[in-house]
Amino acid sequence: MMTNIVVQDKINDAADFSIIRSKIYEIRGKRVMLDFDLAEMYQVETRRLNEQVKRNIKRFPDDFMFQLTNQEFTNLMSQNATSRWGGTRKLPYAFTEHGIAMLSGLLNSDIAIDTNIIIIRTFIMMRQYAMNYAELNHKLENFMAETNIQFYEIYQALTEFAEQKKELEKPKNKIGFKQNK
Repeated sequence: MMTNIVVQDKINDAADFSIIRSKIYEIRGKRVMLDFDLAEMYQVETRRLNEQVKRNIKRFPDDFMFQLTNQEFTNLMSQNATSRWGGTRKLPYAFTEHGIAMLSGLLNSDIAIDTNIIIIRTFIMMRQYAMNYAELNHKLENFMAETNIQFYEIYQALTEFAEQKKELEKPKNKIGFKQNK
């Protein structure tokens, strides 16, 4: 089953971004794509992709690629409610953005090259989104801090006003003579 990704110079279609984004996972604190998803997108067999990687293993240090543990893979598949592992006996490899960029030098088909460009652009868009989110979050925190200070000042003013009002409303002794009736 091949993913329907339109290979183009830019990610114009939100569906392409969405398809790729759905195949990016956070494992060990890194955003990664799994070998079988990449192979599907590059339209090659997973074992062929992994063969190329093993032939060029020096290009893939641990921060570019790592193999999932049984527990990581089980957790990942249960979170995504998928059973894509099929009959394979090997745990999948996870490729970081840098590992995917390194794959571009190994897979020379037009489909692989164009797909790789789209994947890298998706990572860039995600990073930009995260940076924009962080900036927006910072601005919101500053706004909330300033607003809290203003609300505190308003609260203080209202409290003082209420205390002054209580003083004015206290019954006062009348001035003058009391007549006994």
